[in-house]
Amino acid sequence: MNKSYGVNELRRMYLEFFESKGHLAMKSFSLVPHNDNSLLLINAGMAPLKPYFTGQEIPPRRRVTTCQKCVRTGDIENVGKTARHLTFFEMLGNFSFGDYFKHEAIAWSWEFLTKVLELDPERLYPSIYGEDEEAFDIWTKEVGVPAEKITRFYRDPETGECDNFWEHGAGPCGPCSEIYYDRGEKYGCGSPDCKVGCECDRFMEVWNNVFTQFNGDGHGGYEELENKNIDTGMGLERLAVVMQDVDSVFDIDTMKAIRDKVCELSGKKYHVDEMDDVSIRLITDHIRSSTFLISDGVMPSNEGRGYVLRRIIRRAARHGRMLGINGTFLAKVAQVVIDESKDGYPELEEKKDFILNVLTKEEEKFAKTIDQGLGILADMEEKMQKEGRKELSGEDAFKLYDTYGFPIDLTAEILEEKGFSYDDDGFEKCMEKQRQTARGARKETNYMGADADVYNDIDSDITTEFSGYDKTTDSSEIAFITTDSEVVDAISDGDRGSIIVPVTPFYATMGGQQGDKGIIETADGKFVVEDTVKVVGNRYAHVGYVKEGMIRAGEKAKLVVDPAGRMRTCRNHSATHLLQKALREVLGTHVEQAGSYQDGERTRFDFSHFSAMTAEEIQKVEDIVNEKIAEGLPVKTDIMTVDEAKKTGAMALFGEKYGEKVRVVSMGDYSKEFCGGTHVKNTADIITFKILSESGVAAGVRRIEAITGDNVFAYYKKLENELNQAAKVVKTTPAKLVERLNHLTAEVKELQSENESLKSKAAKDALGDVMDKVREINGVKVLASSVVGVDMNGLRELGDSLKEKLGEGVILLASSNEGKVNLIAMATEEAMKKGAHAGNLIKAAASKVGGGGGGRPNMAQAGGKNPAGINDAIETVYAELEKIIK
Repeated sequence: MNKSYGVNELRRMYLEFFESKGHLAMKSFSLVPHNDNSLLLINAGMAPLKPYFTGQEIPPRRRVTTCQKCVRTGDIENVGKTARHLTFFEMLGNFSFGDYFKHEAIAWSWEFLTKVLELDPERLYPSIYGEDEEAFDIWTKEVGVPAEKITRFYRDPETGECDNFWEHGAGPCGPCSEIYYDRGEKYGCGSPDCKVGCECDRFMEVWNNVFTQFNGDGHGGYEELENKNIDTGMGLERLAVVMQDVDSVFDIDTMKAIRDKVCELSGKKYHVDEMDDVSIRLITDHIRSSTFLISDGVMPSNEGRGYVLRRIIRRAARHGRMLGINGTFLAKVAQVVIDESKDGYPELEEKKDFILNVLTKEEEKFAKTIDQGLGILADMEEKMQKEGRKELSGEDAFKLYDTYGFPIDLTAEILEEKGFSYDDDGFEKCMEKQRQTARGARKETNYMGADADVYNDIDSDITTEFSGYDKTTDSSEIAFITTDSEVVDAISDGDRGSIIVPVTPFYATMGGQQGDKGIIETADGKFVVEDTVKVVGNRYAHVGYVKEGMIRAGEKAKLVVDPAGRMRTCRNHSATHLLQKALREVLGTHVEQAGSYQDGERTRFDFSHFSAMTAEEIQKVEDIVNEKIAEGLPVKTDIMTVDEAKKTGAMALFGEKYGEKVRVVSMGDYSKEFCGGTHVKNTADIITFKILSESGVAAGVRRIEAITGDNVFAYYKKLENELNQAAKVVKTTPAKLVERLNHLTAEVKELQSENESLKSKAAKDALGDVMDKVREINGVKVLASSVVGVDMNGLRELGDSLKEKLGEGVILLASSNEGKVNLIAMATEEAMKKGAHAGNLIKAAASKVGGGGGGRPNMAQAGGKNPAGINDAIETVYAELEKIIK
């Protein structure tokens, strides 16, 4: 019998074991990829470490161990239907970047399983790539596993693929060696041939050593790598299944607690009804993904990773309804996720209120349309059945998506349950723009995710140290020069390119603060820096052009940041810290930074809040920031560990990747934040602060744009000039402008009223006395006539006037006005009872003047483009009435 360890205990034991083997235990990276456009979400333990494997960045240590949170949605349709599939999981990993290799990796995997966890060696079965004799010898001769217990997996002779050889197109690749655990015959298929590799649940893979030892060309050719790597993956949930001796991942301690909460809220029991079990498992999984995604700053939306989150939240919400849960419930289940996982992920507890709020808001939003949408879909299904169709049209699928908030995958899932499908091509055509935006969120790049640009060709040992926290000039040596396509030795007058140096006072765009501008000078040339950006390998690229002379690699250089531009940016950045603190004071502590931008002109700050700010709230925030500027608070920076910084109360950003040491920027006792940017020395240096706008940018995200210092003075100067111009136009002074405008507005209203009266009189005069044109059709009086130069409003007034004179009957008036035709038809109560319908009459008349229109039975109007057809339109009305008046 295995010792039963909980999930949190297993995570801790694994990391501590590899720490004892000289590994650096790193916290899980965010689910949002950092500088990796090839992934929408982190989906494997090694994914955040790819820059270390490729040599683009130097790892903090050559031996690293992590427990990485991951999200995969490739087979989401199977989640809940089986007890195997998950969208969220944790991947234990130990990694070597050119350090140890097969001997140590295999020995340590066996040691952890058999010595630390004390699993029975007799129940463990290694597998290897069929041609990897080195691994076979290590298992048999060094570890002592009998040869007959080792399974060899070979390439498929037709496809060339092999489960035990890891490769992804061209690039680093290599053989694998897995370890399987025999769970016993009760989990088997009953076949006498049941063994490692069988599809049943008896032999469960618990460990996978990937030996990255080759560089593949993508066509079957392999070269030995000089620096070989180890990438080990072990699913934490799978390991817990083995250690706790339970049937599936949904029975391990942390997930059973979530599952039990779902059962409690629904009044259902697990393993009683299979359809209920599908919903219970689906919610149990999806709420984990949702909770962790939101904790890493992902917000529900209709594109990219936000769409993934919206999709899984709404799937869970729908299955809650299928279980009979009334009202919102996801936040209650998420609370269990937080309680069960905060031991390994304390940020869940820190962000709890925000996570629960986002879940509830999204669930409420979906609840407003789901019942109506499900009803509409049921009607569509019924119609398809009657018509003998099995496919929902793309237009109808889009209607459900656009009007009722049904992710197309949810519509497909509901249809599939009833044996239907939908027209995917038709749906794609209906939402082409939205889909293009979503596809743009994931760019196809090369194997390791970093764009294959010129900076990848630079020696990874060369990095850039930033020296500009307290100065704007420095000296260094030009290490590399690039054009947009290659590394070069020199660039000359007029050439564009980028310069990389070991030490720079130029700040590179990071954390919302835009890069510095300035000048780089050598003995023979001057380079204008238009932007400074951080590129792969922790290097700063100074981007611009040669203004004069020539710049050569290896030369000494003087680097001068534009001090005025830097100061303006610092003012905006420091003001943003004060702004965030003031927002939390005025709106509440749920306010979290969701994005920011600072340059020399303005600051833009995105933050979590679920409603528009009132004018009073905006003014209060602005006043607080200006008060703190006036107080002249000293701005101080301390360098400390992340844990030390958090203990001081410093605010950190959602999903931000922090190193071992962080900079903490304090403004008196008022504001304290993690920040790597540049700042003023004292809040008084900001001078003044003005909010320009507050708006919404996404669900639950607001945006403030503001300015500081000289830009505020320039803003008010511009307003003053515009005010003077406006006063000049209306012949008054700025002080009396409002009074003058009120007076002019009153005059305009009076003149408009007078004008309307004159137009009405003119229209009546133009029409003349038309009562002698009245015809009677089957007992109904009809007046149809035309007039020149009367607009639609004038026609309506004429119609009302004539209706009073006519009494009961039908009126049609036509007007040619500036080459166009206006038509209006009216029918009284008695006329309608006899069959008259103004809307139908106007439609018939409009067809004669090249137009269209319609309306109610008692009044309708239309327009046209052919005044020559007016007489035909009038005669058409008489003819139509002859047909319909009874």
